[in-house]
Amino acid sequence: MNGSDTSIMYGLMAEFETPTFLVEAARRTSNAGYQVIEIYTPFPVEGLEKFLGQRRNRLSLFALVGGCIGAISSYFLEYYSAVIDYPINVGGRPYHSWPAFIPATVELTILGAVLAIVLGLFLLNGLPRLNHPVFNVSQFDLATQDRFFLCVKASDSCFDKIETRRFLESLKPVNVHRVEK
Repeated sequence: MNGSDTSIMYGLMAEFETPTFLVEAARRTSNAGYQVIEIYTPFPVEGLEKFLGQRRNRLSLFALVGGCIGAISSYFLEYYSAVIDYPINVGGRPYHSWPAFIPATVELTILGAVLAIVLGLFLLNGLPRLNHPVFNVSQFDLATQDRFFLCVKASDSCFDKIETRRFLESLKPVNVHRVEK
């Protein structure tokens, strides 16, 4: 990285007119060694995902923990109410008749997993986020219409303010924008 100026800088963003130019730019950016890039398009563009680098997320861990908490709490609540707190002998069955506990336990397992996934999505995506640095770029509103943007973040290990700008300009974009934090 280059100096303290990059501490207030989110990155540099190149603007392209067509998805074809964007895919080629993403390929060249990836080949140049940049790893922390973001791409903004008005519609899904086939072939970009291999340049963005898929990272494993921890949503499945959130689902597992939430499901276990839901199952254990449901089973404990049913056991406590049927065996300890208010035992009622129904048809000669034992107080701890576990098959009767299964439907509610399954339902609360699913509920716990879903709630944990929603919570995990908010945490992992940093939501709610009312503003993003790329929104400060004047042309960025065109990302919802007909423009394609490739942003190299300043946190990338290969990022150098001057060299990265030179590299992005070599990709023949419409414009290269500086993105402030």
